[in-house]
Order: sequence, then C-alpha cells, then structure tokens
Amino acid sequence: MDNKDIIAAYQSRTGYSEMRPKAALIDMDGTLYDSMPHHADAWKQMASEIGIETERDEFFMYEGRTGASTINILFNRAFGRDATDEEVKKLYGRKSELFKAMPAVDPMPGAKEMLATLRRSGIKRVLVTGSGQSSLLSRLDTDYPGAFRPELRITAANTRRGKPHPDPYLKAMEMAGAEPWQSIAIENAPLGVESASKAKAFTIAVSTGPIPAEALREAGADILFHSMPEFAAALPQLLLDMYNL
Repeated sequence: MDNKDIIAAYQSRTGYSEMRPKAALIDMDGTLYDSMPHHADAWKQMASEIGIETERDEFFMYEGRTGASTINILFNRAFGRDATDEEVKKLYGRKSELFKAMPAVDPMPGAKEMLATLRRSGIKRVLVTGSGQSSLLSRLDTDYPGAFRPELRITAANTRRGKPHPDPYLKAMEMAGAEPWQSIAIENAPLGVESASKAKAFTIAVSTGPIPAEALREAGADILFHSMPEFAAALPQLLLDMYNL
C-alpha cells in the first residue's frame, strides 16, 4: 500500500476523518538509543543472580513495560507471586547497576534525522518511555539537544499503568494538547505498538532488533519500517501526504 492507502486504513480503524499531525510521541530504548541489547543482558544477569533462568531475547518482547512489571513477570513464572515493593526496588536497582556498568550505548542511527524533520515541520516531540534508566534519560539533552522539553517526557516515574495499556500515550497526547488524529507514535516493540494503537495514534513501527516484523504488525502498527534510517528518509513524504489529505 502507498501512504494514502495506509492513512485511509488508519482512518477506517479509528473512525477519524482527519489526520493532521501536531505531536510526535516517541519511545526511547531501541528507537532513540541502540540500547536494547544491553538492557536484555542486564535483565538476564540480574535474573540469573536470583536463580531465575531466562532467554535473552525474551526481554526484547518485554520492552516498554515498567521495571516492576518485568520483575513481576519473572516472579510469577518462578515463584507464583508478585514481587514486593522492596524486592522491586532492590532488583531494579541491581538491573540498573548492571546496565550502567556496560559500555555506553550509541544514539540510534537515523534518529537525529527523524527529529530534525519533526522540528522543521513544527511538530511537538513527547518522550514516551517505560524506562526509569537515569543513565540514558540524563543523556537526552546532550545527544538530542532541544528535542524534548523537560515537561514533555513520560517515564516510569509518572506512569501508573505502563505499556501495553494506552495510558502512556493518552497522557502524552494530553501533555502535547493533541487529539489522537493529530498524533503519530514511533515505536520499536510490540508492547509499545499496542499501547499507541489502543490510544488511536497513527502508530509507526520501526524494526531495530530481533523482534519479527510480523509481531509488530500484529500488535497494531499502521505502518512498518525496517530501520530508523529508512523511516527517517520516508518521514518527509509521509507527513506531506498526511497534511495533503
């Protein structure tokens, strides 16, 4: 399908007759930073330290969840119960410690070009992440200067129900003063795609890791790209087609 057919399919899915972006709601890990391999390694090591065996790639599928939610998945599987608040705090702290000790991750290729296009188009940018990883959050202003105003950032610290619930994206729209038909969401993981799709944003999936493309489509992506550079190159025309409906 070409862009106009994809936009028409979005309108049919949501019931909106318009599509005119004024806000871009953007995930962080795997979208702005090539950080998911380190996250997966840190989660796997933390789990191993408390006697829970895991597969490294499963953590790519958990991307977008809060740390507490991921820990509870592991605890319910291994121990048949949720972790206590104290256990969550201790174990997420350990996972963060392991992540921070790894070599610094790089900004995702193509992300700066994507953000430059959004800025030139006058589109407000809102960070929407389930992460509380301060070692990355603190780098945003250095790696992407001016891209995300401090008051336009949703993290694990201010989301009660994280992805795949629609709450983070609904909150992001509220922050931006945008309706769903004025919002595009940019995600790389099924839980984030599902969250954005449920919030009725135009949901763009970018495949940047080992997750099969079909899993992103099944989660509700309106359009799929196979890399961030591919998406960044296609974004100007996609926006033009949206504005010229």
